[in-house]
Amino acid sequence: MPSFYDFSAPDIAGIPQAMSQFAGKVVLVVNTASACGFTPQLSGLQQLHERYAAQGLAVLGFPCNQFGQQDKGSNTEIGSFCQRNYGVAFPMMAKVEVNGSQAHPLFAWLKAQAPGLLGTQMVKWNFTKFLIARDGQVIQRYAPNTAPASIASDIEAALAQPPHTGA
Repeated sequence: MPSFYDFSAPDIAGIPQAMSQFAGKVVLVVNTASACGFTPQLSGLQQLHERYAAQGLAVLGFPCNQFGQQDKGSNTEIGSFCQRNYGVAFPMMAKVEVNGSQAHPLFAWLKAQAPGLLGTQMVKWNFTKFLIARDGQVIQRYAPNTAPASIASDIEAALAQPPHTGA
């Protein structure tokens, strides 16, 4: 069965990154946007990163311009905006599409593993969040309006699970 660790994506600088580098970690994947009403959630995501990174959480931001064209900038502009305005220090990836025929394969897999409301496989809007267990499988999907702080208990529960050592 495929896992999160089977995918790769370029980071904000365009350098390919294997998700396997996060093996054994709990990962929170979020499609972000710089000009969205939910953009202030970047601060909350940074707080989760600061609070739990040492315990094994990796927060990954994937900018997306598919919803209201709310992330029109270049990857460099997006990275600078997130760092300058929200102090983002967690990894930001290159801009992706999350829906449609050009959806990044990682998001196609995430949506299949954790369908949305009424079983939809579409990402509804910016700041949809996917929590990945240490074994690389999706634990839960969260709506765009779910505040990062409100999923801290789910993150803590996931972090309490021992890393998968393989068989």
